[in-house]
Amino acid sequence: MTKPLAALAALFLLNASALAAEVDTQKSSIAWKGSKITGSHHIGQISPKTSSLKVVEGVVASGEVVFAMDSMTVGDLEGEWKDKFIGHMKSPDFFDVGKFPTATLKLDSIADGQAKGELTIKGVSQPIAFPVQHKEGKYVGKATFDRTKFGIIYGSGSFFDDLGDKLINDQVEVEFTLVLKGE
Repeated sequence: MTKPLAALAALFLLNASALAAEVDTQKSSIAWKGSKITGSHHIGQISPKTSSLKVVEGVVASGEVVFAMDSMTVGDLEGEWKDKFIGHMKSPDFFDVGKFPTATLKLDSIADGQAKGELTIKGVSQPIAFPVQHKEGKYVGKATFDRTKFGIIYGSGSFFDDLGDKLINDQVEVEFTLVLKGE
């Protein structure tokens, strides 16, 4: 066998156990939680839009998940307050959904229960690491990010003084359960 052909065969064998996969958007859930300094908080959901994941030996090794920011909901308010709140979250004060309809998580690696990658919100990318477990065909975890690192400074005590009980914590929590198509 010629050297180039042998190298190509070796490369094929090394990648033979790698498969492409997608997140099942109907079976997956992503819950967010934002809070104020007073301890009060709001919760809601956001949906994955698309994904492209690399699975090696039955486990996600890397990939990308794109989130539909216009799918954002709030689960603890009703009526007029619900509409006002979600409208404000989608406005330029927060996620500016009209200009930035998606957010992206690029996974560089998942190993030893730790995911590492890059989170992009409002066109700004920041490194992120968070614990993740693969159990019963689901990927379950909780990530926290500092919204101000993505230009979301509304109500932040890091940027504004004298906010009192209107101060919104910079940290946003995201709990997720992701199921791959075909699982």
